[in-house]
Amino acid sequence: MSDPYHPPVKRSVEIAGHKTSISLEPIFWDMLKDAAAASDMSINALVAKIDAERIRSETPPGLASAIRVWLVKARLP
Repeated sequence: MSDPYHPPVKRSVEIAGHKTSISLEPIFWDMLKDAAAASDMSINALVAKIDAERIRSETPPGLASAIRVWLVKARLP
């Protein structure tokens, strides 16, 4: 696991054929990679799924925030 207090790292992802960059702390990148692997999906596909859920929200947060919330919710019992 990466240093949990490392500042955010910007990476590019592709959603529906469009590239965008997302800044997440390394611990969240690690969690996203693990969640994608556990779901047998690419990181891009999982981010697209999270983005679709985010857009349907009554008050959609930014994509990075939505990813963090999704990852935390996925770990809750």
